[in-house]
Amino acid sequence: MRRLPIVPTIIVLIAVGVMIRLGVWQLDRMHEKEAMLARYTAAQAAGTEMPFPTKPDSVEAALYHHSALDCLGASNPTSRSGRNANGDAGIAQIVTCRLGNGASVEVVLGVGQTPATVAWAGGKVTGWIAPGPKLIADPPLAGLTANARPDPNDIPNNHWSYAIQWFLFAAVALIIYVIALRKRWRER
Repeated sequence: MRRLPIVPTIIVLIAVGVMIRLGVWQLDRMHEKEAMLARYTAAQAAGTEMPFPTKPDSVEAALYHHSALDCLGASNPTSRSGRNANGDAGIAQIVTCRLGNGASVEVVLGVGQTPATVAWAGGKVTGWIAPGPKLIADPPLAGLTANARPDPNDIPNNHWSYAIQWFLFAAVALIIYVIALRKRWRER
């Protein structure tokens, strides 16, 4: 008579259950991410101006909206790789702006072709709120070319593939366990 070993069977079934639950969780995350991306796309299309978020709990609702701020002073000029409005690679010029309420905001002034930082003292900035949060200047400042507009489609939504992976892990675990059981039974 073939008997299942109790403890190993329970351990494998628990592991398979956890993997299936993780796959279902990834499917839930996929739907949440789709809703978030739809919200971001709608925010960008609406073009309504929103105050730049200076508190962490207000960032999510402000992303991809148009905004304006008064930069009282610019500091920490840096440059990073970036793209201009035509999609061409370049060097994004970034400063940290000090606001009237004491908050600091990262502002991407525009895109240049050299890594040399530009001199910009501050002033009125309009643009798009991007993840970070940071303000992507539109129009560009300091004689730079226009930044690529932040695009919600750049945020990956790969939860479907993660879900499939978890379901496959569960199936493989079951198959390996069945093969191990058959081998054990044959040896007896």
